Order: sequence, then C-alpha cells, then structure tokens
Amino acid sequence: MTHFGRFFKLESATGILLILAMFIAMAMANTPLSLIYNSFLSLPVVVSIGSFVIAKPFLLWINDGLMTIFFLMVGMEIKREVLEGSLKEIGAITIPVIAALGGMVVPSLIYAYFNLHDRNAIEGWAIPSATDIAFALGILALLGKRIPAGLKFFLLTLAIVDDLGAIIIIALFYTSELSLVSIALASVIIMILLWMNLKGVTNHTAYILIGIILWGAVLKSGVHATLAGVMIGLLIPLKNNKTSFYHLEHSLHAPVNFVILPLFAFANTGIGFGNITIKDFTDNITLGIALGLFLGKQVGVFLFSAVAIKMGLGQLPKGVNWLQLYGVALLSGIGFTMSLFIGSLAFEEIRSAGIVFTDERLGVLIGSIASATMGYWVLKLSLQREDVYE
Repeated sequence: MTHFGRFFKLESATGILLILAMFIAMAMANTPLSLIYNSFLSLPVVVSIGSFVIAKPFLLWINDGLMTIFFLMVGMEIKREVLEGSLKEIGAITIPVIAALGGMVVPSLIYAYFNLHDRNAIEGWAIPSATDIAFALGILALLGKRIPAGLKFFLLTLAIVDDLGAIIIIALFYTSELSLVSIALASVIIMILLWMNLKGVTNHTAYILIGIILWGAVLKSGVHATLAGVMIGLLIPLKNNKTSFYHLEHSLHAPVNFVILPLFAFANTGIGFGNITIKDFTDNITLGIALGLFLGKQVGVFLFSAVAIKMGLGQLPKGVNWLQLYGVALLSGIGFTMSLFIGSLAFEEIRSAGIVFTDERLGVLIGSIASATMGYWVLKLSLQREDVYE
C-alpha cells in the first residue's frame, strides 16, 4: 500500500485535510493569489432546462449543491444508527442525547447574550450550536487506540444528535421567502419516494434521479436545498436491502470526506486579514460564536451530562472517567464545517441586501481551534492519568 493509501485509511485523515484546506484558503486570501481565489468562488455557473434556470456562483454550488451529498450521507447515517446502531437502544443514548441538547442550548444562549440587542446579528444564534463530526473524531483518532470505545461511542452519538438538531434548525429558521408551488412539488416528490420505499423499490439510481428533481424543487422553494439530501437519505430503504444500503453509504464516504468537505472548507475559510482589526476580534458576533463554541459547548455538554448522571438517568460510558468526558465536551466545540455552513445561511440575506457585516468565520475558527487544541491536551492528559476521578 502506498503512503497515500495508508493516509486515506487514517481516521484522522479528514480532519487533517480540513485543516490543510483552511490554511491554503487563508494563504491565498492574504497574498496576491486572492484574485484567483475570489475569481474561482465567484465563477458563474448556469444550468438551464427549458424555462427552469439555476444561476449561481461556484461558491453557492458548493454550499447548496455539493453539500447536499454530504447531507445525503448524514441522512443515511442517522437512519442506520436509529434502526440498527447507537441510537437504537434508548438506555445507551440517554446521556449523549441530553449532552447534545446542552451543547446546543448553552452556546446559543451565550451568543444571544452578546447579540440580543442587534436584530441582524441575532440571526446567527445557531452558529455555535453545531459540532463537526469528522473534525472531532479526527482529533480523537490522533490519540490512538488507547481511547476507550465508550468515549468514541459517546462523541459519535452526541455528534449525530447534534447534526439532527442542526437539520431541524436549518429547516425551521433558515428559510427565505417560500414558494408554495415549489413546496407543493417537493411534497409530491417526497410522497413518490416514500411510496417507492414502502413498495420495496431498492434501485438506488431511481432514488438519486428523483432526488435530483427534489433538490431542484427544494432549491426553488426557499427551504435550504441541502435538506433534500437528508430526505433522500432517510427514504432509501434499509430493511431487506442492507448490503446495498451499506455499499451506497460507504461509497459516499470517500468523495464526501476527501473532496466535498475539504472543498467546502477551502471555499468558506478564506478570510482576508488585511481588513481585520482588533475591533473584529472583540465584536459581539465574534465573541458570541467563539465563546459559544469554546465555553458554551464544554459547559453545556459536561454540565448536562453530569447532572443527568447524578440524577440516575444514566451512567458514564464503560471505561470512561470524568476527565475524559470533559475532554470530549471540549471537542464538541469544534463547530467548523457545520458552523460555517449555518453561518453562511444566517447572514445570507443580510449581506445580499448590501449591509456591511462582521465576518462570522473569524469566531468559528477561533472557537473551533481553541476547542480542538484544549480538547486534545485534556484527553492526552487523561490517558496518562487513567485513575483520575474514576
């Protein structure tokens, strides 16, 4: 096996690629290469079929189009985990679910504390509520096989529930002006996919082709187009179709983890520091996001978990101590991909109206990097002192 082959088999490979994509984007945005970088993202791409036209810059094709494939994979993962995996047994998921709830509520409240007075800024309340599964698990993988299986299960379950929460938030709060005709068309297509599921149709090509039509209808409806990916993932049958379902899900991992997510990170993290001042670091949006991710996530996840355990609603995962639980609470503050994605939705209309606005990506990067760094060192310390708080 080549060095590249071994690298792509690492659990931490996706996290490493995301970091690399971020540094390349920031390097290009702060050098004469910024012209190439900005031209690449603003490149107009038009798809036209008769009177149906989609005209968007390449950046939005990445965020609205390619990220739909990511959400398709997320939808399939959620379905598999609910029916057969970590979300099947209620007793095993009680604490991670409560932890995920705390990890969404507390960061949002911290952001609201800083921005409640600003009707434009408050639109970003959900940005620090997200956790990046790939990045968080990648940092955990850097610590090697000594990490208890129960800890990985806890983080994975927490992140999946967090993703489900993000999907609900996007559907309910980040929609533009709705088109009833497009919503009606999308509803009919969803009914067709549901009928196919109930009838036992297992041809994935049929689901994907009809799903593309669903994506176009959802895109035009005002609801964010990526939610079409979630619906397709949930409606592809798993029962009596396990081998085929697992094969499709597995086949999505490489393009999503090694192409789509790094490309998304590259396209959305190119912050030009030439225009950033000290004021930007102390801006309420930056503080709300950074502190929401770094402080809010660790407090929400750890505190809600501890209270639930003390109340007898569950117990620490087998082989996991309190310091390790705190380390994972820190890692949950790595919002990165999902936070950047929600941020692009939160302020899309405000920026399109020509309102000058603080770059929310700065807060996402500060909070995520701080959470990743401290989470890594706390977990590394916990492995050296496995007797702590047991």
